[in-house]
Order: sequence, then structure tokens, then C-alpha cells
Amino acid sequence: MTVVAVKERFHVQIPKSLLRQVKVRVGDLLEGRVERGKITFTPKSVVDRAIDEALEDIKQGRVYGPFATHEEMVTSLHRNAAELRKKRRRQPGR
Repeated sequence: MTVVAVKERFHVQIPKSLLRQVKVRVGDLLEGRVERGKITFTPKSVVDRAIDEALEDIKQGRVYGPFATHEEMVTSLHRNAAELRKKRRRQPGR
């Protein structure tokens, strides 16, 4: 067990041995939480919102592909565009 001191301005220096174990480097972000009277820090990565939304689309299956060739991709785009046009024509009130 490693013991660290809380210094002036509440600074705490985390020993290198602990940082190496969780692969934290200078510049990384940590999320701090209080859990059952303990302070915990969890390494976090910042993900661009667009990337985060794209990853969610993949998880939800809202993607097409993978495609072996660009021709397959173009064919898929045309097919899906045609399906969308059909759906729009069927909607009442348009």
C-alpha cells in the first residue's frame, strides 16, 4: 500500500509506480469520484461528440456495410435512397 500526503492547495502526487500500473501518462485525464467515503480517480479519454455518436450508431446497428468494393457501397447507397423515397411518398399529409 502506498501512502501519499495532501500538500498545500490540496495537491496530491501520485507515485509513478501506481501510474504505470494503470498506464496513466502526463496529460491524461482522470475522472474523480467519492465512493463510500473514498476518493477514486479513473482514467478517461475524451471522444469527439461526432465520433461518440458514430460509435453509438454502430452499436445500434444503424450502419451499412462493410463493403468489399466501392461498387458495392454505391449500389447500397442507391438502394437505400430508393427505399427512403418510397417511404416518403407513402406518408400521408406530404
